[in-house]
Amino acid sequence: MKIVFFRILTVFMFLVSLLPFRVLFFLSDILFYPVFYLVKYRRKVVQINLFKSFPEKTIDERYEVEKRFYKHLLDLIFESIKTLTISRAQIQKRFIFKNLEQITKYTDSGRSVIVVSGHYGNWEWGPLASANALKSKVLVVYKPLTNKRFEDFLNGMRARFGAIMIPMKQTLRKVIEYKSTPSLIVLVGDQTPPREESQYFTSFLNQQTAIFLGIEKIAIRTNYPVFYFNINKIKRGYYECLLKPLVDIPESTREHEITNIHTQELENIIRIKPEYWLWSHKRWKFSPDNLRSNHD
Repeated sequence: MKIVFFRILTVFMFLVSLLPFRVLFFLSDILFYPVFYLVKYRRKVVQINLFKSFPEKTIDERYEVEKRFYKHLLDLIFESIKTLTISRAQIQKRFIFKNLEQITKYTDSGRSVIVVSGHYGNWEWGPLASANALKSKVLVVYKPLTNKRFEDFLNGMRARFGAIMIPMKQTLRKVIEYKSTPSLIVLVGDQTPPREESQYFTSFLNQQTAIFLGIEKIAIRTNYPVFYFNINKIKRGYYECLLKPLVDIPESTREHEITNIHTQELENIIRIKPEYWLWSHKRWKFSPDNLRSNHD
């Protein structure tokens, strides 16, 4: 039964992906009202996250961010479905890199580059756009899902233009495997580590937040320069990606310096346009105090 439902769902998504963008955004507008006002999908999570992250904002200001977030979230869902059939020409037109030469100057000379991103803007188009725009390999690290069929389906979408999808636990092995091939290594820096792997907390959006240390460890191990993928939404269906250099020589950094830099960079981006971050994610599942009390 699960297989039948999965196949029906994927066929439905494929058919939806064939619709033009104007129709997809029309559907997004229609769905906003039931999702926001009736279903109230994760609204309590969003409200708590916004309250703790922006205590200086008024109730009305946070409410406006909340509404804009849900409108963007629905756009993002339809844009992600469109990934199934979007053409190379469309992705090149709708996901523009402002300064790609910052990356190609390294890859053209035979060096790989680490790029950090977050769940901001349209991160799902990142692998497509990068693989479409670059001659070098694009290695995209992802967190595996419990549903392997859906994981394979999503990875197939993301890898349509040649990106290589790498499960998180295989990151270092795969990076070493491609060490002789100039590559763009894309990692997401704002996922929540499991409780048992939460070794480091830092301030992020007004809260002590557990951060994966994998990006820093890989950067220091390889000494690849680190950049940030700032995916800014220009208008519906159009994004501009600024590649910002963060660390040129990782092996010369102090402990946790790289982690703090990319975390602060994301916070700066969110504070400018908060509605484009994934507020429905349960980012703050536990605190340092929670961990200490469990160990006592």
